[in-house]
Amino acid sequence: MFLTPDNLQALWLTFKVAALTTLILLLLGTPLAWWLARSRSWVARPVGALVALPLVLPPSVLGFYLLVGLGPNGPIGAWMVSMGLPTLPFTFTGLVVASVFYSLPFMVQPILNSMQALGERPLEVAATLRASPLDRFFHVVLPLCRPGIVTGCIMSFAHTVGEFGVVLMVGGNIPGVTRVVSVQIFDHVEALEYADAHRLAAVMLVFAFVVLMTLQVYNARQARRVRTS
Repeated sequence: MFLTPDNLQALWLTFKVAALTTLILLLLGTPLAWWLARSRSWVARPVGALVALPLVLPPSVLGFYLLVGLGPNGPIGAWMVSMGLPTLPFTFTGLVVASVFYSLPFMVQPILNSMQALGERPLEVAATLRASPLDRFFHVVLPLCRPGIVTGCIMSFAHTVGEFGVVLMVGGNIPGVTRVVSVQIFDHVEALEYADAHRLAAVMLVFAFVVLMTLQVYNARQARRVRTS
């Protein structure tokens, strides 16, 4: 067998975390990007900096503070304990929460760039047709910003699949629960199981190449469509 059952389990868990993270980011990141694109408040700048923070912050640092904050002695973890809820570290849910924080800029930035490039003209035309702000958002903004949304979804999914430091800090290394592909490869290397590490790494290499090629083809088609329209 090319991949062992443990490797297949890690792959399935990784793609499940990535899919759920991408869905959550799409629902949260799209309105957040719209607010950042439209807001004139000074608050938008620090919020934008916080959103982009995972781009420059070492994953282990972000993972450490998430672990502290979500742990039983942290502000969020202590509140959950007081409510009779289980804490999030070393659980599948905690893994998803950490992934949402870590991949947030990869969803927000492409959508934000599309919304900033949109301009006022389409919205003004929709307003003259008596479209409500909600109608303008769903029937004008989202369709015109579709390339940015698709790019954000693809990049968020791929980035979540490849994360290591944050998931190891917050999720640990529990088989079938939090042991994702990156951690599984690390385990193989530590155990000197280089053949298994090679096979699993090759799968991820092919996956990354396919994702980037898909994004390149999609962007090229969108660019041709814009030129011919």
